[in-house]
Amino acid sequence: MLNKILLVCVLFTAGSSLTCKWMDKDFQIYSKASLALLKTMKNHSKKPTDEFELDDAAAFPNELYKHASEESRVERLRFVAHVLGEIDALFEQDQTHASWSTSSAEDFLNIISQQADAVRSCVGKHKHHLKNQRKMSMYFKRLSRHVLEHMGHSADAWELVRKEIRLHLHRVHILAQYHI
Repeated sequence: MLNKILLVCVLFTAGSSLTCKWMDKDFQIYSKASLALLKTMKNHSKKPTDEFELDDAAAFPNELYKHASEESRVERLRFVAHVLGEIDALFEQDQTHASWSTSSAEDFLNIISQQADAVRSCVGKHKHHLKNQRKMSMYFKRLSRHVLEHMGHSADAWELVRKEIRLHLHRVHILAQYHI
């Protein structure tokens, strides 16, 4: 509870600043922490997960990242906040059969949720580029349906999702740190 109160205070002060000090100071810390947690969540079973691949329906949305990289910093950060929100929603699903511990998943979700909220507080809500947000949302729905649901939320399915999310976290980190 104390962490949530502290986060609200930090978010309020970060959101009130025109330059958003949270992005300049804390985003990178949260980003590294989420990537580190995701790395520890790797499935260490002896069965290779490389035999499973994502189908074309769940292909990584490179064109959306390319388009976002050409936008202003505020628009890039709105995109980053949207992606983090989608990751948060994806990881709210049934992880009973995932290879990682419940506490690791909770810690990861907590970091992603706080990071998404903090980025949103820096840029505010805006419906610009709704088409790209909708495309990104559809990508995450396909990832949920074509991988998690189709594979019964198995450890292998979660490992595929974990690998995809790792790529997203790297891309949003780059987008957030890129200055025009």
